[in-house]
Amino acid sequence: MNIKVIKRIEKDGRITGVFDYGTLGGISELTIDLETVKTAKNFEEHSEKLNSLFEKLKPVTIEGVSSHFEEFERKIKIFGKEVIENSAIIQLENCLSSPEDIGVLTADAHFGYGHPIGGAIAYKDKVSLSGVGFDIGCGNKAVMTDIKASDINIRKIMKEIESQIGFGTGRPNPKPIDHPILDKIAKAEFELQRKMIAMATEQLGTVGSGNHFVDIFEDENGYVWIGVHFGSRGFGHKTTTGFIALSRGMEWSANVQEDKKNGRPILFDTKTALGQAYINAVQLAGDYAHAGRDVVVDKVLEILGGKATYEVHNHHNFVWREEHFGENYWVVRKGCTPAFPGQQGFIGANMRDNSVIVEGVDTPESRAGLYSTVHGAGRILSRTKATGKGKWQKTSKGNRHKVIHTPGVVDWGKVKKEMKESDIVLIGAGADEAPECYKKLDEVLQYQGSTIKVIHTLKPIGVAMASSDVVDPYKD
Repeated sequence: MNIKVIKRIEKDGRITGVFDYGTLGGISELTIDLETVKTAKNFEEHSEKLNSLFEKLKPVTIEGVSSHFEEFERKIKIFGKEVIENSAIIQLENCLSSPEDIGVLTADAHFGYGHPIGGAIAYKDKVSLSGVGFDIGCGNKAVMTDIKASDINIRKIMKEIESQIGFGTGRPNPKPIDHPILDKIAKAEFELQRKMIAMATEQLGTVGSGNHFVDIFEDENGYVWIGVHFGSRGFGHKTTTGFIALSRGMEWSANVQEDKKNGRPILFDTKTALGQAYINAVQLAGDYAHAGRDVVVDKVLEILGGKATYEVHNHHNFVWREEHFGENYWVVRKGCTPAFPGQQGFIGANMRDNSVIVEGVDTPESRAGLYSTVHGAGRILSRTKATGKGKWQKTSKGNRHKVIHTPGVVDWGKVKKEMKESDIVLIGAGADEAPECYKKLDEVLQYQGSTIKVIHTLKPIGVAMASSDVVDPYKD
């Protein structure tokens, strides 16, 4: 069991503080064990409550993590435990519901909503809505082109990308797009998804905000690459909120939110009608996300005037039916890229550092990790801490602008200057996406050991993201 310290003051080996001893754990750097709490000056005030809890919760230890839920041995594989916050490890443990479940954390992992980002779990007969997340089918696509980076005007290209592709909250594409996926949505097997055809049509191929991007890279041989990262937009988000409502016995259109970050995951039994409906709906939302990335990459190829000579395309927020250790599982990965032997993936770093194309390798470590790898470098600085606190205000044009009253730790002006000095053309973004908000990708990849190999290194030369003034309800 962990006790979260709300306020901690140490003096002469004793602690004065206020403690939250809830059974769901706390933030890693603010947790201490019971023996330490016993030295606190105000321990006597809480001793009866604490002792009562400990009698009910006989902890077991799995890879050094104290378990305070059901008593069974967790099957957990962690890559880079030393660079992962303890709260993400506890959260993964919380997601395992039976001795048959298998959990994995990749080295970019961090605390998430109901399920750690960078976490994979194999369930025998369950699927986790919390694991798939709100941005169903969020993923990366990268293509190598037949164009040399020395032959393009990158500033002009990035301006065209900004003008011809929709970035930001609910923004439609500048021109309507026709695509077979829209016919599938209009005739969706799960009928409630058919009602979202108008939104799906309007947002197909839009990128959204947050850490979603359209980047231009130069590889080790001087060729131009396109890399994109985003998911199913409003269509996936509304699908998720609808199933949260159904899981609570409410109407599909009810206004609901997922439980707090430390809540238990929402699990559907795959043998039930609701579980099967969710799986079908997720497959369609994943197809929509895949189609959207295809649309955006095709548009950038058109802007560049080139052809794709190679491509790699993966979801990293999704559920798959897979075989592991001779058994069939429903494997949920959230912020986690599948990397089976020979399977390739595009892993983005941050707006300044090199990204990579990796390939899965068959090793005991890979098998233990459910053939899963990182989806990025992994966030280490919260958006609020990076940008500061502020309030949204309407401008004279009816738009919204965030006025910061408590500055964040990131010097955005300095970041933009460094980007310019690095010869990277930056469109949009903000302090919450500064390089210092993330771990170093090359260091993170080292913790994945022999599970993957890097086959291409991509240097960013153009980065396009939504402005930091954009709030996107459809990002995960």
